[in-house]
Amino acid sequence: MITIISPAKSVNFDEPAPTEVFTIPEYLSQSKDLVRHLKRYKKPELMELMSISENIADLNLARFKAFKPPFNLENSKQALFAFTGDVYRHMRLSTYDAEQLSFAQNNLRILSGLYGYLRPLDLIQAYRLEMKTKLKTDRGPDLYHFWGNRITKALNRDLKATESAALINLASKEYSRIANFKAIKAPVINIDFKEVENGKAKVIAIFAKWARGMMADYIIQNQLKNPEDLKRFDLSDYKYSENDSSENQWVFTRPRPE
Repeated sequence: MITIISPAKSVNFDEPAPTEVFTIPEYLSQSKDLVRHLKRYKKPELMELMSISENIADLNLARFKAFKPPFNLENSKQALFAFTGDVYRHMRLSTYDAEQLSFAQNNLRILSGLYGYLRPLDLIQAYRLEMKTKLKTDRGPDLYHFWGNRITKALNRDLKATESAALINLASKEYSRIANFKAIKAPVINIDFKEVENGKAKVIAIFAKWARGMMADYIIQNQLKNPEDLKRFDLSDYKYSENDSSENQWVFTRPRPE
């Protein structure tokens, strides 16, 4: 099965990854085109486009200016180890052995506003570009139009190549929207994590991010290929809730932490 996750706004390029094995993003030429558009923006325009502060705008203008292929281990870092947001902090990345890392490379995909579709060992350079950004290009008014059906085609290709039984969606709605699930040629299983309080279960964003990371890690650590095995996930007191779940929407619940 193929699992998809979101990227993170926060990154770490100061420390090297624990492996020197790397690959190159499939859509790097498309990324170059996006950077070309972004370099045209002045600071106030970028602040408005991305809803960011002046300091973050300065940082990203410098990043876009410094963006320069070809990528190598001196100017780039493997995506799985570069992102440091809530999802990635709850993955035990430093414990992965060569076999688990190879499994992740074959079965985990990271959706990205700038790079589109990333394997864990694909090299990236520091950036911030959320998928919801309304960056106008010759393909349309936003990044969803820019990427079009490329991500859906890539997922179908990889699902077929790995003989996957399902696509596991651990990405946020903002990022999973880039894939047309109706055109995916395998069952799509969306995962929700909910906190139960006073008899009511609801999604709390920060806890859901942590849980997505834990489940992605659980899949890699155990090298799971059968979706049914996910129902045994029980980290941080989460349990599969059959009553709250449907065929394509699996819900894991726990009592809300204090």
